[in-house]
Amino acid sequence: MKAICLLSGGLDSTVTLAYAIREKYEVTALTINYGQRHVRELEAAKAVTAHYGVRHIIMNIPLNNLKSALTDASIPVPDRKVDDIGYDIPDTYVPARNIIFLSIAAGVAESEGAECVFIGANSIDYSGYPDCRPEFFQAFEGMLEVGTKSGTMGQPVRIEHPILRKTKSDIVKLGKLLDAPLHLTWSCYRGGEKACGRCDSCVLRLKGFEGAGMKDPVPYEE
Repeated sequence: MKAICLLSGGLDSTVTLAYAIREKYEVTALTINYGQRHVRELEAAKAVTAHYGVRHIIMNIPLNNLKSALTDASIPVPDRKVDDIGYDIPDTYVPARNIIFLSIAAGVAESEGAECVFIGANSIDYSGYPDCRPEFFQAFEGMLEVGTKSGTMGQPVRIEHPILRKTKSDIVKLGKLLDAPLHLTWSCYRGGEKACGRCDSCVLRLKGFEGAGMKDPVPYEE
């Protein structure tokens, strides 16, 4: 069984990669360099794939014209408290990012005869992005059924999202169970020498480790 796994280098995508490997898929990791300010996550993705010895494709697809705090340095990455997250769509939302990423990944999967694409999306402890919800993935799979060659032949590429309905602490626990290299991951949106501990991604990650009763192995500014 072949699979493509979208890998950012963050906690969620790394645990998802570990899960796909555990399920005995022959995995190719796909990382998109989209002009993100936190480009350090690309180095994390390289380290994770080197750890597992899996094939790694890096595609350069600039999305700098899509307005987001992750692609435009003039838009500040906000500091947030955990209780404020998930109730609105923050400035770190990149318009249509998962639509673009999944389309590319599905194209790679179809080209290489892979039966599915794994993505580390989560709709429980998340920033409120609309393209991380179950109904989005259901609609996207429907599009693949009618918009791809494999789909019209009755074998569309599946979208696998094993952590979609897990809390962040459950994701950390799963990563520990799978012996995923959590120390190699990078989640901070600011991409400094140390994680900021204040952006959405850091706050949710720290919440996950705390809830799992574990210390985050990544260094923080605070």
